Amino acid sequence: MSTGVRTIVLWCPDWPVLAACREHGIDPALPVALTEKGLVHSCSPAARRDGVARGLRLREAQYRSTALAVLEYDAALDHRAFEPVVRGIEAIVPGVQVLRPGTLAMRARGPVRYYGGEDAAARALLEAAAGLGVVGARVGVADGPFAAEQAARAAGAAHAEGASPAPGAVLAVPPGASARFLAPLPVSLVADGRTATLLHRLGVRTLGEFAALPEEDVRRRFGAAGAFAHDRAAGREQSRVAPRTPPPDFEVEQHFEPPLERVDQLAFAFRVRAEEFIERMRAVRLVCTGIRVELDDERGGHSSRSWLHPHWFTPADVVDRVRWQLQGSGTADTGLESAIVRLRIVPERVDSTGNHEEGLWGGGPDERVHHGLTRVQSMLGHEGVVTAAIGGGRMLADRQVLVPWGDRAPERVAAEAPWPGSLPALAPASVFRERLPVALVDAEAAPVAVDARGAISAAPASFAVGGGRPSPVRAWAGPWPVVERWWDAERARRVHRFQVVDHDGCAWLLVRDADGWWAEARYD
Repeated sequence: MSTGVRTIVLWCPDWPVLAACREHGIDPALPVALTEKGLVHSCSPAARRDGVARGLRLREAQYRSTALAVLEYDAALDHRAFEPVVRGIEAIVPGVQVLRPGTLAMRARGPVRYYGGEDAAARALLEAAAGLGVVGARVGVADGPFAAEQAARAAGAAHAEGASPAPGAVLAVPPGASARFLAPLPVSLVADGRTATLLHRLGVRTLGEFAALPEEDVRRRFGAAGAFAHDRAAGREQSRVAPRTPPPDFEVEQHFEPPLERVDQLAFAFRVRAEEFIERMRAVRLVCTGIRVELDDERGGHSSRSWLHPHWFTPADVVDRVRWQLQGSGTADTGLESAIVRLRIVPERVDSTGNHEEGLWGGGPDERVHHGLTRVQSMLGHEGVVTAAIGGGRMLADRQVLVPWGDRAPERVAAEAPWPGSLPALAPASVFRERLPVALVDAEAAPVAVDARGAISAAPASFAVGGGRPSPVRAWAGPWPVVERWWDAERARRVHRFQVVDHDGCAWLLVRDADGWWAEARYD
């Protein structure tokens, strides 16, 4: 007897790969793999034909598929790219739940009544998905979201094997037959890794065998989670489709006919839409602190970039980001390589206006600084105004990171990660981005050298920085070796650090490499 609510699930196979390929302009028909923490997260059909599989180490995947294109998995891109698909499906079937990017669930009752049957509703969904650029989507219908999703995946397998001659792939499990349909599937679909391993040791390998176990015994042994999995395996789903509430639509898009070939023309043409973009959020008391600018040219190229703002975006700030993304290092009257046909602005980070109101006594000085820097940046370009931040690295110059005004500083994880060979606190106050040559000599006026064992040839007596007047060495310490990328012959670096104190009591941090002595920093 059926206890679940008839549910339709639309499944887009390999959605993470499709979204990443669209973002980076790669043909999804090629061998492509997305990696996360050194392991394959997902891959394209061409990569699977070469033997690449989920969970495989990257080096092994590249060994199996020599032409493999490797991209980093981006969960935010997954959700962002799937949002237009969700809205397109909601236009023909309201009440959609996003199970995960690439998988949608909806109650079957409404679409079935409107389209005249489950098969007709499924075909309408497939046609809508194809119109949204999702090729090869699958639809499953069953008693509950879990069984319907497995039906959609089974429909895809049947279509791939040539079992379904009809265009698209639809599999509808008859009412009350979900348990029989799920019976041959592996138990790992409903149980976590630890429980699945235990069930395998007990000889329970399929959902049918798991469903045959007494319900009370399963609850007593595996708890509430085990009982929930047991209900799924037996086709007694308690889950229901929870339709989402569509979020407010703040994004703006403009098509240009004819296509625009100059940066200043496009910035001027988009100014009105930029004002509309900001006013939409102001109407609901929101401000935008992060946007995404997407550009399509007439040759089929696509450019996408995220921009942040230190306070919140104004219409002029939005136009500036569009202009900076288009012109790069050029000028506003620079011609583009290919004319732009579409411009789209998507808000990525929004916040309540209450969190950005001025304090009781105002914020005059900070506001003046902010507006001044923003104005200078607008005139000089995105990288014309920068702020200092601390990055990661062993050498002091590597840790100096200049971030364009408004952009996010580098992750603290990289800066605070272990860097063997780096200097402990306190760090020198003056770090030379361009190293200064140093002449370090001993009492006999012979250059001080460092041998293969890391020992100096003689005690230093004097040194001169940048060809200046020699200064006596009052104290010294070192050397300390710093070795980087010893496994890479082309990029390997081996240097020795050395500290000296001059006659005036000023301490210097020197570096010795294959080219000689250099001044890396000074302790002011």
